[in-house]
Amino acid sequence: MSKESKLEDNYTLSSLRLQSPSKQEISTTTTTTNEQHTENSVKDSCVVSFFKSFQIEKKGFENGEIEVLTPEDNLRPYQVKLIALASCIGSGLFISSSSVISEAGPGGAIIGYVIVAFLIFLVVQALGELTSSYPVRGNFLIYNSRFIDESWAFAMNWNYCLQWIVTIPLSLVSASLTIDFWDSSINPAAWISIFWIVICVINIFGVRGYGYAESFFSIVKLLAIVGFCILAIILIAGGGQQGYIGGKNWHPPFVNGFKGTCNTLVNAAFSFSGTELAAVAAAETSNPRKSLLKATKQIFWRIALFYMLSIILLCFLVRYDDPGLAGNSDSSTSPFVIAITNGGIKVLPSIFNVVILLSVLSVANASVFATYKPLVALAEAGHGPKFLAYMDRKGRPIFSILIALAFGLIGFVCASKSQVTVFNWLLSLAGLSCIFIWFSISLAQVRVNYACKVQGVQLDRAFNAIGGDYGAYCSMIINVLILMAQFYVALFPVGGKPPLQATTFFQAYLAAPIVLVFYVGHKIWTRNWRLYIKAEDIDLMTGRNLVDVEITKQEIYEDEMNWKSKPFWYKAIRIWC
Repeated sequence: MSKESKLEDNYTLSSLRLQSPSKQEISTTTTTTNEQHTENSVKDSCVVSFFKSFQIEKKGFENGEIEVLTPEDNLRPYQVKLIALASCIGSGLFISSSSVISEAGPGGAIIGYVIVAFLIFLVVQALGELTSSYPVRGNFLIYNSRFIDESWAFAMNWNYCLQWIVTIPLSLVSASLTIDFWDSSINPAAWISIFWIVICVINIFGVRGYGYAESFFSIVKLLAIVGFCILAIILIAGGGQQGYIGGKNWHPPFVNGFKGTCNTLVNAAFSFSGTELAAVAAAETSNPRKSLLKATKQIFWRIALFYMLSIILLCFLVRYDDPGLAGNSDSSTSPFVIAITNGGIKVLPSIFNVVILLSVLSVANASVFATYKPLVALAEAGHGPKFLAYMDRKGRPIFSILIALAFGLIGFVCASKSQVTVFNWLLSLAGLSCIFIWFSISLAQVRVNYACKVQGVQLDRAFNAIGGDYGAYCSMIINVLILMAQFYVALFPVGGKPPLQATTFFQAYLAAPIVLVFYVGHKIWTRNWRLYIKAEDIDLMTGRNLVDVEITKQEIYEDEMNWKSKPFWYKAIRIWC
């Protein structure tokens, strides 16, 4: 949360718990505690001090003296921007897009990605409006319990944890599938072991290593995607051994008809998952209005360039029936590598495959950090075991980190001959989970605005979502339609599989019954049969970000005057970036 943000009643929001101590008091107490630890460890060697740093500090956490450290707490500004721009680009775009093209064709694939791209843009707008009004540090799940319903919050908290925990083994399996491009004779478990140890080491040695590693990975991914787009245009125009390609691979544009297009939506959703977190990070800055405006521009370009342009160019370069695509064979080669290989370019396919390997490993690493914050929030809210919130001396929730890393061991299932099957199960679970999260974000925005009307409260926001409530309702409708489309595909799968089979149904729709079990189970456990919090009972005051309207108007006026004084070339660049 921003140091300069003013919150009513001096409350700060941390995860799912309201804390009355001010930031300065916590900081002073934490500093004193750290100084005592430093004095006590002077006599210890570096090795002993390192191991002592993992000592659990239950009392410090219970008294509010130790705060959960998130990656953003120790990252430099340029690292935060790079990570927000490219950290979540991984197996969703580079690998799962293979089955999207083979099962839906070029037209179906692009329609699926366009729908989800429009959806995530609306979700980011809704989350930006919420976080600018009610700032939270990293974890936006508090909005479910404050504005919707406690049981729904319980289900969404566990669903969100599940989404990121599953992404860890999913990324490790993706890494082992990527290795098969060079040599499929080596047992995948050997590669999983190496990758898992690397992820463990990065997370044990803290945020600084994470920041530098993720920044490097992000730069590599950005350069690789921009380079691929340039190369793809050259190959389409006839610069490769295939000669002029043009639109030859667009016939037929649709495969498996409407059902094939429906089948692309969850894969596309997984590709975009994590994009919404950029809005939370922007709202925590000292000037959320400017930061959120910049963040929405960055997200627009991330969607337009890194996802949409890449998919469109892939559809020009790779036919839906290419034997290298997943769904057409047991191959697990990335469509990006297939496109470069078909162009007759040597060496470059291996180089790009290395980029993909680094990308999926960076997502696995980022997923560990994205997992432990919700786990701590579950403990704070009473939705999970207390030990999940215990901190060590460095402010790391060590048990939550260990649990997240332990789930990575699921990746060893790929040692069987069903790597692709395991990948599809994990992909469907992670992709469908984020649909529920996005629905909840838009629903929370609608509930806040409706409660303001009922209670006669005027919220002066630092950021207003494009489309307002209409955009939120549109987002909710799209999410529901995706769930319906996935239900249809789960009952009647594509690819000639027999309909109404339990295995294919749960592989495609497993996240939905899990959410239902959590929701109904919490209702029965708490005996709370209320479906939602009434609008007149919603707390709109606690933790609200107070915005000085006059100062904001003055800032906007100054920005407009400053904009008018800038040269044309500056405006041409800044209007997009």
